[in-house]
Amino acid sequence: MNPLPSPRPLRALLVLLGLLLVCARAAADIEVVTSFSILGDLVREVGGERVTVYALAGPDQDVHLHEPRPSDARRAGSARLVAINGLGLDDWLPRLARSSGYKGAVVVASDGIRPLPMNSPGDHDGDHEHGGSARRIDPHAWQDVDNVRIYIGNIAAALTAADPDGANIYRANAARYLAALDALEADIRKAIARLPEERRKVVSSHDAFGYFARAYGLRFLAPAGVAGHSEPGARSVARLIAQLRREKSPPVFLENIQDSRLIERIRSESGAVAGGTLYSDALSSADGPAPTYLAMMRHNLATLMTALEAR
Repeated sequence: MNPLPSPRPLRALLVLLGLLLVCARAAADIEVVTSFSILGDLVREVGGERVTVYALAGPDQDVHLHEPRPSDARRAGSARLVAINGLGLDDWLPRLARSSGYKGAVVVASDGIRPLPMNSPGDHDGDHEHGGSARRIDPHAWQDVDNVRIYIGNIAAALTAADPDGANIYRANAARYLAALDALEADIRKAIARLPEERRKVVSSHDAFGYFARAYGLRFLAPAGVAGHSEPGARSVARLIAQLRREKSPPVFLENIQDSRLIERIRSESGAVAGGTLYSDALSSADGPAPTYLAMMRHNLATLMTALEAR
């Protein structure tokens, strides 16, 4: 009777296969640096397991106020791809990356959208030069689902250029995500269609929902400008409070990235109802209600509809 074969060759073979798998994964692991959490999530959805994404302004952090750290510069300098929103939101990131030795491409996810002019004069977030004159642009284009379809196309093209071997994966992931966006947008339109015109007005902390309003037929009033750090003057706040008192007060919503004191004052002095918390410029943490773009938009829709349908 032949003795049983030694398990040592088998163990050695398994170890070798494991090392080969690790090496193959490492070769396919594309490091992408993005400016903020929402964009980071979109890159992860397209890139799947082939990418590692670092969002410099993370969950519940305001990208408008982000001050790059030395660790951000090192991360950006060693990235395979840098992805920004554009529209003046995060122009600091390409400069940071280049100054740190980055030689690769910079994908501007919003390239190709129809930009929305800013509503708030005096706020300098989103300044672009066109023909020698400054044009102020609202950078929050992701609040319109149709714009995110363009984001996904730009991201997929940039990942394919950086990693041609992953082209089929990026194409399939993008197609799957576009189908999810179709379902999301259908649900948004169906829900808002239930609201009579007089119930389509809300107050939010800052003017981050212009694209949502344009796409889906709501009206947002905000005391602060497009950038969350802009300080509204006492006169403009008083005018908003007076307007809310004159009208049947719409619900007032907090935002996850904003100090709640100003919006609470407006709610209290106008007699408006508190509507809940919206996610505008950042996702929640993984255990929160908006850890992904799709979850964020569905959370915002549910929060809006609960308050508006109760009026």
